[in-house]
Amino acid sequence: LDLGVKKNIVRCLTERGCEVHVFPMHASVKEMLAIDPDGIMLSNGPGDPGAMPETVEKVKALVEADRSVFGICLGHQVLALSQGLKTVKMFNGHRGVNHPIKNLTTGKAEITSQNHGFVVDRDSLDAHPNVELTHIHLNDSTVAGIALKGRPIFSVQYHPEASAGPHDSRYLFDQFVANMEQAAVPA
Repeated sequence: LDLGVKKNIVRCLTERGCEVHVFPMHASVKEMLAIDPDGIMLSNGPGDPGAMPETVEKVKALVEADRSVFGICLGHQVLALSQGLKTVKMFNGHRGVNHPIKNLTTGKAEITSQNHGFVVDRDSLDAHPNVELTHIHLNDSTVAGIALKGRPIFSVQYHPEASAGPHDSRYLFDQFVANMEQAAVPA
């Protein structure tokens, strides 16, 4: 779903053998699901996710359609809102190519590229046990990634596709592809 997609997101997917269909933000859920996608990428983009209630509802419906989902930046925030979490405007946004985050699954630090002025409210996670905190920003402990427990749905607040920029998080595209492949295996 194109919320302001960068060309390199599409490139990172096609390099991994994905057939990519870019749908504009105003496309309906019915239109998107008509192609029977293995996964849904929620792209980055500008603005306040709270000012996009139609998009939030659309993402909620896409999540309920039981597909693999990967959200980046604004896509991350919209996914969070679709699950009942809150977003807040930051006093000082994160801007630059050297933001350290910690992957809470591996314990490893990664250097990331970030450009956002809103963030998922960490306190809102407490009321949603189905949402897991997966990454934190090491400078201010803000939410840098979430996943829906037991589902192939995750998102990050930063730009793993950054070019030029750090490539520490490109593995997230591999994870998304693996999620789609695993979901495509007949039971």
